[in-house]
Amino acid sequence: MLRKRSGILSPAVAMLLWSVVFIANAADGIIIEDCVIEPNKVAEVSSAVTGVIDQLAVKRGELVKKGQVVATLKSGIEKATVELARVRSERDQAIKAKRARLEFSQRRLKRNQELFAQNLISEQVVDEAETDVLLAELELGEFLEERMIAILELERAQEALEVRTIRSPFSGVVVEVLVAPGESVENRSLLKIASIDPLNVEIIAPVPLFGKIKKGTKATVIPEEPIGGKHTARVVIVDRVLDAASGTFGIRLQLSNRNYKLPAGLRCRAEFSDI
Repeated sequence: MLRKRSGILSPAVAMLLWSVVFIANAADGIIIEDCVIEPNKVAEVSSAVTGVIDQLAVKRGELVKKGQVVATLKSGIEKATVELARVRSERDQAIKAKRARLEFSQRRLKRNQELFAQNLISEQVVDEAETDVLLAELELGEFLEERMIAILELERAQEALEVRTIRSPFSGVVVEVLVAPGESVENRSLLKIASIDPLNVEIIAPVPLFGKIKKGTKATVIPEEPIGGKHTARVVIVDRVLDAASGTFGIRLQLSNRNYKLPAGLRCRAEFSDI
């Protein structure tokens, strides 16, 4: 259905009617008969490391949350490395033993110093006790440094294990699964995820509408049947570079889609009543 203003349309404007857009009078606003509802972003999820798929945790069409595990790679070696690093980083008994030796050496030095003050032992005995304290301090310090290194090695091992767990980069729906358990994932995508809340409504509008529809303008979006219904959207992008060959420019609306009631990939109609 096309409407036109009263009067004669210029040839240039008439040629633009191929886009099935019409401009009604001020009371009717602007109706764009052809638009497309699309995901606001689509990602082909891949692995940061090479490996073999162990498990796929999602299927095509499933909804996923940001950070949710969608796949794992075989990681037996990495898990064993983590456990070994954890044991090395949790050697509390050895630290207690080193500290106990240091405390004992310090007590013996104190007693020897008291005896030396009473001329009951030689200076050499005191010197040996001081050396024992120094060695005990060095041994404890060296062990604490080794433990810190072990903690860092544990963190590295955990990171190496974590990258073998693939998570969803955002909330959305699984569009396509591209691998199966047992397959290698070197230089390939595992699955495709689309974010559909909010949705983008893409419009190709004729040049005469430029300046009439602005960022922030509200519109009513009517999806094609059998979905139908009326949904409020808001303009978020108006292209500043026009296409001279077709005499058009792009407009993007953002449409809230809580609970994922609307699917992406629908054609639609957009009505701008406050123009």
